[in-house]
Amino acid sequence: MTTLEAKLEAAREDLADRDGVLVAFSGGVDSSVVAALAHDALGDDAVACTAKSETLPEAELEDAKRVADEIGVRHEIVAFSELESDAFVENDDERCYHCRTMRLGEMLETAREFGIETVCDGTNADDPGAGHRPGLQAVEELEVHSPLLAHDITKEEVREIADRYGLSVADKPSMACLSSRIPTGLEVTEERLSRVEHAEALLRQWGFDQFRVRDHDGLARIEVAPDELERALTREFAETVREELSELGFDHVTLDLHGYRTGSVSPEGEAERETDGDGERADGTRDGDERTDGTRDGDEPLVEDVFAADSRSRSDD
Repeated sequence: MTTLEAKLEAAREDLADRDGVLVAFSGGVDSSVVAALAHDALGDDAVACTAKSETLPEAELEDAKRVADEIGVRHEIVAFSELESDAFVENDDERCYHCRTMRLGEMLETAREFGIETVCDGTNADDPGAGHRPGLQAVEELEVHSPLLAHDITKEEVREIADRYGLSVADKPSMACLSSRIPTGLEVTEERLSRVEHAEALLRQWGFDQFRVRDHDGLARIEVAPDELERALTREFAETVREELSELGFDHVTLDLHGYRTGSVSPEGEAERETDGDGERADGTRDGDERTDGTRDGDEPLVEDVFAADSRSRSDD
């Protein structure tokens, strides 16, 4: 069995053999470890590049800047818009493929401008077996190098390496791109992305650590981690969150008693993934995750029932 030390040495040698690398960098733990390894191996010939768009929360961009400073790596930011792509906006089962193709395309173009031939991403050895992951197809098609995958470095080992480097993101919870909060089949719009970003900023401000605000066409479905659920089940929280999210433009505000689950508005088997410059972040799905239409196994569509109930109550008044 190959030791972590041997894997690390092989990854560094791999990167050192290149004239330079540009790392698709979100500030998540995977891409941060790749950036740290690249900086170790290549010094100033390693560049971390973050793609700024409507799907990246401003707080995540600030985190990326901070972590790049921790590493000491050169950090570049490029701006683009996924919303210019009709295929992305349509939000079908391949949304992450379209997103990652665009993001990595920006990375490749930026690398060419800097005279760099190799673009790296943060795909790790656990990712290919984590369910429906269309974004990985884009990595293969664009011939992006994945040093963590190439040297069989798992997610657990990534976090250990980050801890060795003293990176603040070593234990950072997964944080998927904002488009993952919109159910498959419902168009991704700037309005929906913006109200989700502001809603989640409020939950973070109120002290929640692991959570999502899903936007079911105006219905906010809040998921919080099981160990934080008790704090959300209070009258004070209910009144405050209802008022604040209503002001953001949500027509209905709900709390999902199943708690936080990755991929709960994605196609069956698709996980969110911790984004390392690709727009689809996470760490795996769980049994009972919602299907594309917002149902769970054996259930009727939950969101449709909510709206139907609301419609009946209004007509009965």
